[in-house]
Amino acid sequence: MSTPLPILQPTKIFTGKDYREVLRRELDAGKIPISLGKSCPVQCEFCYETDHSYRETLEPPKTTQEDWEFILDYLNKKPTDPTQFWCLGGNEYMEWTDLFLHPKAMEWVEDFLKYTDKNLTFFTVGFVHVPKVHQLAAQYPGRINFELSVITLGEYRQRLMPHAPSVKQLLKVLDGPAVSSANFYTFDDHTMSQDAVTISQINQKCVLWMGCLTPVKGLKQETADLMLRGRQFLSREAQRIYDAALPNMTTIHTEAYITAFLNRKRIVSLFDSLELGKKDTVVVARSVHRILAMYRKSRAKFLYVPNATLGGDSDCTVLLTFDDIARRLAGEKVVHIPKCVMQSGRGAYRDIAGVTLEEFMRKTKVKVKVLHKIDTGFANRQLYRHGFLKNYVEDYLRHPLVQTYESLPVPA
Repeated sequence: MSTPLPILQPTKIFTGKDYREVLRRELDAGKIPISLGKSCPVQCEFCYETDHSYRETLEPPKTTQEDWEFILDYLNKKPTDPTQFWCLGGNEYMEWTDLFLHPKAMEWVEDFLKYTDKNLTFFTVGFVHVPKVHQLAAQYPGRINFELSVITLGEYRQRLMPHAPSVKQLLKVLDGPAVSSANFYTFDDHTMSQDAVTISQINQKCVLWMGCLTPVKGLKQETADLMLRGRQFLSREAQRIYDAALPNMTTIHTEAYITAFLNRKRIVSLFDSLELGKKDTVVVARSVHRILAMYRKSRAKFLYVPNATLGGDSDCTVLLTFDDIARRLAGEKVVHIPKCVMQSGRGAYRDIAGVTLEEFMRKTKVKVKVLHKIDTGFANRQLYRHGFLKNYVEDYLRHPLVQTYESLPVPA
């Protein structure tokens, strides 16, 4: 079955443009747009970039030294915010790739630290020069946020990441000061919990960032099934890690339904502050719909909108698109939409596909009232506020209302 064309499509912006325009736009969004000049060769089975057709991209050619000097000069003209961490790699107008496969990546990371006063975030499945990355972390303390994508150290690794670095390489990367956090997930019994113990034995300082991988459209069915299977074992795996009392900070940030429940009081209080009427229609994603149905039923009309653009099992308000919302309209003349839907890296009042609020209203003939209090700042604060594994075990798994919450239906 073919995917239906979007009702709302953004205006093309790169027609006839030089690739440097992509670099400038990524830089303006806080990204450092190094490119491999090709699709990521790692080809992880679970990669969210398998289908990025919902957004316009223009992959620059392989980054040259001249390009890097342009990037570095552009960076140095930007004011420095000591709380900001610039992200190595573009992902708004480019395809996300593991940039440490670029032969000059480590050299350019050192250039960044040496020739700017800014901070750096980077992600990789482990393609780093081990002595060098530890040396830089020690030389520039506090300026590197290295998020290592472990994913799994167990038997599912070869199936999901056949071209990734070996477990032996990952353990070397972990054994030193460089790694700030390691993310890995549950797929079965004794997967996430065993990885947590192994990683903690090597590195007691890095944050353990855990949960389940969420399938999106474009993935192989057997891969999506494995990712969803992990949810069945998440509670017992989390309990094992909780009981192990590891010295590392342990977090769980990857499941929207957990985050929404743990932040239910804040969600409800913010909803009350909006002073909406019973006839007002409010756009909500699945988990928030359940929270409001539990605590504020009939206090407004809740327009449940699935993340159809991303497909799969996505359930995240900030990743809704105007096209998703347009498909759920049923005669509404006015809708209230959270501001976080239109705060993407594509620009103010644009969704993740690049469609503007003005285009949505013009094409649907629906008036929008923006809920400015529900912005990305609010969403991110709630994501991390109760994001510790301890919160999940003590305040979610052991809460008497969880079964009711999880069983609440959402509109078809």
